Amino acid sequence: MKNITRLFKPAIFVLVFTVSFAKFSYSQEVIDKVIAVVGGDMILSSDVEGELMRMKMQGNLPDGDVKCKLFEQLLVQKLLLHQSKIDSIQTNEVAIEGEVDRRLRYFINQIGSEKALENYFHKSIYVIKEDLREVIREQQQTQQMKQKVVEKITVTPLEVKNFFKSIPSDSLPMIPEQYELQQIVIFPPSSAEAKFRVKEKLLDLRSRILKGERFSMLAMAYSEDLASAKKGGELGFLTREELVKSFADVAFSLAEGQVSQIVESEYGFHIIQMIEKRNNQVNVRHILLKPQYTSDMIVEAQNRLDSIAKLIRSDSLTFEKAAAKYSEDKKSNLNGGLVVNQVNNTKLFEKEQLQPSDYYVIKDLKVGEISSPFESRDEHGNVIFKIVKVKNILPSHKANLKDDYSIIQGLTKASREQDVLLKWIDEKQKTTYIKIDPEYKNCNFSSKGWFK
Repeated sequence: MKNITRLFKPAIFVLVFTVSFAKFSYSQEVIDKVIAVVGGDMILSSDVEGELMRMKMQGNLPDGDVKCKLFEQLLVQKLLLHQSKIDSIQTNEVAIEGEVDRRLRYFINQIGSEKALENYFHKSIYVIKEDLREVIREQQQTQQMKQKVVEKITVTPLEVKNFFKSIPSDSLPMIPEQYELQQIVIFPPSSAEAKFRVKEKLLDLRSRILKGERFSMLAMAYSEDLASAKKGGELGFLTREELVKSFADVAFSLAEGQVSQIVESEYGFHIIQMIEKRNNQVNVRHILLKPQYTSDMIVEAQNRLDSIAKLIRSDSLTFEKAAAKYSEDKKSNLNGGLVVNQVNNTKLFEKEQLQPSDYYVIKDLKVGEISSPFESRDEHGNVIFKIVKVKNILPSHKANLKDDYSIIQGLTKASREQDVLLKWIDEKQKTTYIKIDPEYKNCNFSSKGWFK
């Protein structure tokens, strides 16, 4: 049996798809050089040093020869990137822009300010964003290529059980504290009034466009989809499956240059303009507006939930019956309010898988206790109000099949995927141009085919 402990440490073949500034974080005072070429893509010494810097910032350095491990991760990334270009794998530019903004905010919060970030990297925010955009685009391509390599892999319950038995007890991962939650959700009251105001504003914007104003300029000024607003509302080429149904149905029906009527989706309200249609893809612009709620509406929602919570606390009504009667969340109201974790399709949530607003409210609650009413967001970023009951808290523990089947199942699948990826790497090394600087010839790489 292969060494199972490799699954619980940063495996060489698991690429660094987290918060990476490897391409641009290294000091400009260091003379850069090409240390490898894979296909037509180069790896620079600054790529390795930059990744080292990022890991030090996060206090997360792996054991052993760190530079060799990071270098091989980059080699694997470039091999996947090279194949993704051959296979014409497309990127989602909207997702890229959103990730650029998310990561930039993270680093600014960590370091204190935009100015401090600029001083740290010796670059302007604009250049940092441009470099980060390139990093994320490459990461998206390589991740999609990796998924393509392993997409057909499945595991059976017997394989999961046998895999678990093969893990030495001292190598079992520790599972963080997990929460099982019930909720009662209501949408903001007077939503009809708020929606009416949004529609009026969109109709005004549509009228201005039809009279000659540029859609892109109005999108930059008004759209609440910040990722696309910076590009004049443009989404890039997307298939029908990559868009929500109500949006896709309208987008694919438009002629070039045509502006839609108002479209409602789970994200809010849109107007859409067709830029170009190509085969089974469309490139459109849109302006997104969400209903805005007054302080009176917010207080009304919280008071209503507070009344429901008092009924439950006084034993006049069970939480389950209250969820069925009052909750407007269709995913949980008929299930006693039980919330399902969409990440792993279980009823348990780790701290990081909860909305920050939700965790802040429940972290001090005991099992069986009900929160006060609070404002939160649904999966589409829309305002909702809720009360939450902590049904169970599973303490931190070593993984076991009874409580953590989905986690063990994921590890079993990851092990098989890693084996398949390793075999794919070995095959592609034979047919891909690879040249590596002799500086790294003494590295003990996990895959032996890098040097030919």
